[in-house]
Formats: sequence, C-alpha cells, structure tokens
Amino acid sequence: MVGTLMGKMTSGLTRTRDSLLGGIQRLMKSRGTIDEELLREVEHALIAADIGTGATAQLIQNIKRRVAEERYVSTEEFTALLKDEVARLLLANGPEPDDGEQVGIPNSPRPYVIMLVGVNGSGKTTTIGKLAHRFVSAGLKVLVGAADTFRAAANEQLELWARRAGVDIVQQQKGADPASVAFDTVQSARARGYDVVLIDSAGRLHTNTNLMEELAKIRRVVDKVMPGAPHEVLLVLDAGTGQNGLQQAKLFSKAVGVTGVVLTKLDGTAKGGIVLAVGTELGIPVKYVGVGENAEDLQPFHPRVFVDALFAPT
Repeated sequence: MVGTLMGKMTSGLTRTRDSLLGGIQRLMKSRGTIDEELLREVEHALIAADIGTGATAQLIQNIKRRVAEERYVSTEEFTALLKDEVARLLLANGPEPDDGEQVGIPNSPRPYVIMLVGVNGSGKTTTIGKLAHRFVSAGLKVLVGAADTFRAAANEQLELWARRAGVDIVQQQKGADPASVAFDTVQSARARGYDVVLIDSAGRLHTNTNLMEELAKIRRVVDKVMPGAPHEVLLVLDAGTGQNGLQQAKLFSKAVGVTGVVLTKLDGTAKGGIVLAVGTELGIPVKYVGVGENAEDLQPFHPRVFVDALFAPT
C-alpha cells in the first residue's frame, strides 16, 4: 500500500516540490557554504511554500543548531539536512500509520462516528464518499447521515457517492434540522449494527457564528444518543487555500473540537507546505490527504512518504 501511495504522492506533490525545492536548489548553486544569508533566503522560500511562520521558524532553528553542532558546511549537504528536519517536524505532530493499516480507525467502539466539517468547496462531500468507499473495501458496514439540509444539490451529490460506495444513507427533507438528521443516523446505526457512521454537515464560512453554533449543536445531540460520539471530527481543507486554511482550522476547532484534518486537492497546488503548518502551528494531525480524483486517491497521511515524495529527485 505504501509503495502505491508513494507513487501517487510523488506525482501529486509535483507543483509543491517545484516551488519549494526548485527555489532552494537555485540558492544552493549560488552559494558555496551554509551561512546566515543563505538561511535567511531559505526561510523566505519555506514561507513562500506555505509551510507557515511557526513551522519555518522551528525548521531554521533546528538547522542552525545542527550546522553548529555537526559542522555542516557544504551546501551539497543542505537538502539532506532539510529533508531530515522536515521529517522530524512531521513525526513530532503524530505517529506514522502502520504500513498494514487499511482502515485508519480503531476496532471499537461500534459504530465509530465521524463528523466532517468544512467550508463550501473544500471537497467535504466528495471526501465522505471516498471514506465510505475505503471503509466498505475493508469489509465494514457504513451509514452516511446527510445533515447538510440547506442545499438540495448536497443531498443529491451525497446520494450519488453513497450509491457508488454501496452504502446506506439517512436523509430528511430540505430545510430539516441538521441535528435531527445526525440523531436519526446514529440511532439507526446503533440499532442495526453498523460499523461506521459518516455525518455530513453544511459547508459554511468559519466566520459565521450562528452556523458554527449549529455544528456544536450537532455534536451535542450525537453525544446524547451515543455518549462519547462523535469519535472524530475531521476538518476538510482545500490545500490550495494555504495559510487561510489555518484560520479556518482554528475557528472550526474552537467550535467543535477538530481531531484531525483531511487535506484535499493536494495534487493541484504549489502550497503543499500547509501540511507542516497545520500540525506544527495548530497541533492538529493531518489524517488523510487527497492526491487525485478517484476514490482510491484519498489516503491515510504517512509523514515519511510525504517527505520522500516532497524531496524526490526531479
């Protein structure tokens, strides 16, 4: 599985790799030694790749320390040093998934309830369909709750993905109370022996207080019908939003306690450095990444695979 993911990730990170490493490698060719001026320019290149000021500061600080302690001098050694420090930073934000792990969720409780949130256009509904496909392929029984009751098209899209994945869906009429849909979904899943529940929610601007409170209500209602649920709240972020995604993550996390991030459309942006920024600056692990349009292109996030793909020879 990891070998397949490596190929997809290497291809998907082409634009980010060209943006980040292309600039750094040009700097290396124009310098003979690692000095303060070089590190300042590298710092600018990292920030430009949307790695974020916090993550960049940590990387530069660690690199300076190692240059002093281990006496790195040649710029030829710098790329390997940077790769090593990026890997350390990512692994500090969350464990590396087991190579044999196919599902990404624990064996209990059942049903395991996952709520997905995010702004309009982030790829949230598509992500639910891809997750459903992933869980079904692992032999799990999945129920989807269509709690985006504001847009008729949202239910139609979710229905289409549910049919593709071969999963059941709970939905109500347009304009119904989203929390009621979530309640019915979890209650039905408990009664009928489902393994996984995926709850959709209406896309919303993270700055809209009333709609964010509605998400909090969904969470409270789900906890009433099954104490401890939802077991995960995944924030779906379009990787192309770059640093704006950090602000989204902060406010969604404040409202509903985000436990993990799904980064979509990683293959279509030069801002893949957001992977480091999310974990380092927010302390929220990246759980899944999307590197293509197909259902199989949503994969659990493997930090080492990401780093190897980011620094792959061009």
